[in-house]
Amino acid sequence: MEATFVLYPNMTALDFVGPFEVLGSVPVVTARFVAASLEPVKSDNGLVVVPTDTFSAVKSTDIIVVPGSGHWRELLKDSGGVVEWLREVHPTTKWTTSVCTGSTLLAEAGLVSKATTHWAARSDLSDRGVEVSEDRVVFDGKVVTGAGVSAGIDMALRLVEAEFGEMVAQAVQVGIEYDPQPPRSYDSIPPEVAAGLKAAFESRQA
Repeated sequence: MEATFVLYPNMTALDFVGPFEVLGSVPVVTARFVAASLEPVKSDNGLVVVPTDTFSAVKSTDIIVVPGSGHWRELLKDSGGVVEWLREVHPTTKWTTSVCTGSTLLAEAGLVSKATTHWAARSDLSDRGVEVSEDRVVFDGKVVTGAGVSAGIDMALRLVEAEFGEMVAQAVQVGIEYDPQPPRSYDSIPPEVAAGLKAAFESRQA
């Protein structure tokens, strides 16, 4: 089974690295990394990843994983070909997935009706006619979305369970020593911390 990870400038590294570690732990899964070109792609915190394929070369795949970005509103204005590629390839997939604000790209492509995302991007999903969930992982037919950043690991484990069974998912989880815990909510932290965090995210969209 082939899993294709979408790369683009200013993506969040853990959004695809987490699912890659989970899916890559299943021996029958092979990975591809697709981008607009074969030039190295830099994440929002500086990690550089080299694509294996271009959008024009990949016409079908079993699984798509779309990472998010702290600059998601800028990306929605110009996705660099991501949205167009998703529309083209989605009909061929068994699973189309996203992590964090990657769900806004699925929404922009018109591929999802119910989804989760990072708390800072919920309004952007809603504005695109998507039913927004605060759940950690949401299945909407063959579209699976994970909430913010680290939720990509949870999303991928749920995907492994759906595709390969509970025992395989448990083996992967123990293999990577991951113990899922409910995340802190935005409303549970001190107001001054929340205000600073919100301001930091908003500044990225300026």
